[in-house]
Amino acid sequence: FLAAIGVKLNRKGDVIDINAQDIGQDQAPYELVSQLRASFFVIGPLLARLGMTRVPLPGGCAIGARPVDLHVRGLQAMGADVRIEHGVVHACVRGSRKRLQGAKIYLDYPSVGATETIMMAATLAEGETIIENAAQEPEIADLANFCRSMGAKIKGAGTNKIVVSGVEKLHSTDYCVIPDRIEAGTLLIAGAITNSEITLNPVVPEDLASVIAKLREMGPQVVIEGTDRIRLIPAPLRATDIKTMPFPGFPTDMQAQFMALLTLSEGSSMVTETVFENRLRHVAELQRMGADIRVKGNIALVKGVPFLSGAPVMATDLRASAALVLAGLAAQGTTIVQGLHHLDRGYDNLEGKLRKLGANIRRVNVMDEEVKEYSSVN
Repeated sequence: FLAAIGVKLNRKGDVIDINAQDIGQDQAPYELVSQLRASFFVIGPLLARLGMTRVPLPGGCAIGARPVDLHVRGLQAMGADVRIEHGVVHACVRGSRKRLQGAKIYLDYPSVGATETIMMAATLAEGETIIENAAQEPEIADLANFCRSMGAKIKGAGTNKIVVSGVEKLHSTDYCVIPDRIEAGTLLIAGAITNSEITLNPVVPEDLASVIAKLREMGPQVVIEGTDRIRLIPAPLRATDIKTMPFPGFPTDMQAQFMALLTLSEGSSMVTETVFENRLRHVAELQRMGADIRVKGNIALVKGVPFLSGAPVMATDLRASAALVLAGLAAQGTTIVQGLHHLDRGYDNLEGKLRKLGANIRRVNVMDEEVKEYSSVN
């Protein structure tokens, strides 16, 4: 995606060299933005730098309404003319100076994407921008630290009020991003659901506080070792209730994985999804594997069963795909998970990492005779 707008990229292992000195395109390609919602977030940086941009409305997982109105209203408050025509957001900076102006912006909902878009745009705006009711996720603070390392002036990231004082330009930097807390949480559940002891590092334990608390409620021990290591010691699983909330509450991105774990827990659990209204589509796939789950509105009632059975299942979104892989690890027999394009958007070689932990998992072609035969039988 970045290459398509003129950014030069060079990847060596887990290091990416990025040269954005000569951006030759103010229009983001539809075929890429439609596949990855985060691509839309380029609208703030492009607008701040070029004074105009055209970005298609985003795609990604079909987990409910995720409108861009908070992004748009924030940019409008900073002096941009924004219109949406034929599925494309057209934005340009008003006035002859072609520079966004600082503004006081209140977000009706603490959206991660809108907070990031406005914060990035504000780094090069003229004057001070205040974002109130800002998202507080660790990724917001990490993005702010990255921008600060390039010369941006940002205060309050990680709280509900962020203050950005615009600068004329940013400079190059070397930066190490924080570990992925959702991937870490997914791997912790892999240990719990297979009754296996595992150790993860590097992680930021405080970023996983709500996940760790729920795991401990369910029985497993979670031991924090030093500043960047977590060890999970398995134990018999018991039911618990979960309600997704913006950070520091329980993350919606861990809801599906925990539901897979709850299907094998003793007792009845209630999972309430408050962030996305269409994020319970994995329930039907878990039911195919023998899970006892009933859904009413945004609430799923999960009654633990003695075991799950392998079955062909279809991933409906990114985190659902991870949940189905986890369920397959613990199920009796073979599970085939299709729709891995969802999984690949959010996990880097998840099956390879699970294999290193001892999982019997491999990626296969859907046209393989073994897969076709198994799917037809089941």
